[in-house]
Amino acid sequence: MVLLGGPLGISLAPYIMKNSGMHKFVKPLANAFINAAGYRKVGLRYDDLISEERDDVQRAISRLPEREGYDRVFRMRRAFQYDTMRRILPKEQWTKPEEDIRYLTPYIQEAAKEDSERADWDNIDVKSLIFGLIFTPSRIYPMP
Repeated sequence: MVLLGGPLGISLAPYIMKNSGMHKFVKPLANAFINAAGYRKVGLRYDDLISEERDDVQRAISRLPEREGYDRVFRMRRAFQYDTMRRILPKEQWTKPEEDIRYLTPYIQEAAKEDSERADWDNIDVKSLIFGLIFTPSRIYPMP
């Protein structure tokens, strides 16, 4: 069961980006929130914060390129080590805003899309075969 858009949540970003006045108002608040969160100060990226407890997130992590997977593990271990020591990285090692890209999000969205497609195919109603069409909850497929 997916609540509020899954692990990525509901996003108002597309609407805010379209409205330039709203974007100018919200951008400084977003930057202040990111700085207050402090994950960049220990070398993490935004997608490193997504909980790995969901099946689709675990599948997405397994689909990462090998180098990106190693980098993710390195960032997590380094962050845990510095957090244990109650320190932050030297400023030159902080994650810069241009480096803080969403590397895992496309894989999570792909896995969630596969889950919804699998659910559609699992819920095909065989009794509703009429005039050579298969009716599903969201699509109509012609018979082979």
